[in-house]
Amino acid sequence: MMNTIKRDHTMMKRLIRTENVPMLVPRIIVGLIFLSEGIQKYILPELVGTERFAKIGFTHPEFWASFTACFEITCGVLVLFGLLTRLASIPLLIVMATAFVTTKYPLVIENGLWIFAHEYRIDFAMTMLLLLLIRYGGGKYSLDILLYDNPKK
Repeated sequence: MMNTIKRDHTMMKRLIRTENVPMLVPRIIVGLIFLSEGIQKYILPELVGTERFAKIGFTHPEFWASFTACFEITCGVLVLFGLLTRLASIPLLIVMATAFVTTKYPLVIENGLWIFAHEYRIDFAMTMLLLLLIRYGGGKYSLDILLYDNPKK
């Protein structure tokens, strides 16, 4: 009887135990998506670059598309490799906030909650991943740890 209780307790501890937050997967997701989106602003300007920024209503869309693309590429690579992860995530969070205000919020007003919820799902996930990276950093397998938190140095 006692062994059964102890075994059940051990099994329950294994079931509910949490580990350090593994940040490698969120970094790969965020880094590759922003890297890809930044590159696409240059190679597909009519879809996601200059013409898209003009359609949204930005003045000087050439500047803003290139400016945003540079941040997405640079910060995406930094996040991908886990170098200055928290710092690199902040401009990307600003990009997400700007995208919300300029493209997603109008959907709620014009089309209602469910259309907005559908269109915002990926942006929401990316925003949550960025907040996770800002809170927890690049994690164990990052250049941040290798370069700045190595106890051997």
